[in-house]
Amino acid sequence: MSIIIRLTENILNWKIINLMSQDKPLKKLPIGIQTFRKVIEQDLLYVDKTGIALKLINNYQNIFLARPRRFGKSLFIDTLHNIFDGNQSLFKGLAIENQWDWEIQYPVIKISFSGNRTVQELLNSIFNQLKINGEQLKVNFEITNDYAISFANLIAASNKQYQQAVVILIDEYDKPILDNIDQLEIAIECRDILKRLYTQIKDNDQYIKFTMLTGVSKFSKVSVFSGLNNLEDISLAPEYADICGYTQKDIDTVFSPYLSDVDNDEVKRWYNGYNFLGSKVYNPYDILLFIKNGKVLKTTGLKQLLLLF
Repeated sequence: MSIIIRLTENILNWKIINLMSQDKPLKKLPIGIQTFRKVIEQDLLYVDKTGIALKLINNYQNIFLARPRRFGKSLFIDTLHNIFDGNQSLFKGLAIENQWDWEIQYPVIKISFSGNRTVQELLNSIFNQLKINGEQLKVNFEITNDYAISFANLIAASNKQYQQAVVILIDEYDKPILDNIDQLEIAIECRDILKRLYTQIKDNDQYIKFTMLTGVSKFSKVSVFSGLNNLEDISLAPEYADICGYTQKDIDTVFSPYLSDVDNDEVKRWYNGYNFLGSKVYNPYDILLFIKNGKVLKTTGLKQLLLLF
């Protein structure tokens, strides 16, 4: 009986989506775009993650999330940035629109790490991003020769100027380490720099409303996170399994007009293989490229091998 009910629901969803999409051009795909504002203002295809963002904000203060590369972490972080920034106009029609107090604007400090192949590059990146955050927030703070003290100064100054608790978002927290995994001494130096930087978050807890760090791995608490041991890891929390990635429901509804001419069972067999102790999810980048590239299932040697088992 349950199978019949699910099939009926899928058929109804498919009919509704098809009726809505008749004579209506399909939205462009947000391939490689990590900026929430750009997705909304350019009217690109967007799978609404604002409901789960609200749940996260209401239930946690300091969190860590690990997901593979190109899984939507950066877009989710930027979505949070716009929520806390009070950009109500970007959230029309989305789950959070009528559930958030848009009158309150929280100062957001956002740091995102890219490829740093030397210790000096990492330090330059930290100082540069602290300066940019200060300029965007229009906050005057003391930048010293010490990156950690400068970070602490920015947090305290932002709290004082806005009279609101600060939000800290750090994307790809582990990238400077992983990018230097072939240079062990540099990787260790980068780890120690990041450890001291992140320690400032705990030391300035009285000024902070919400903190989220994302990455592809979680280093042990005796290394990078030893100074930030108040983080809660939601990477394998079942209720947040679909915080990034596309669910089967997303594929059957949001993506239905794009996939009406393909074998959905075959698509599921190829791309629905990620499970973070909850519902299985599709890698967003894989699905978007699959649609863009003519819906051709491209086989790699590894994929061919895996399909044998």
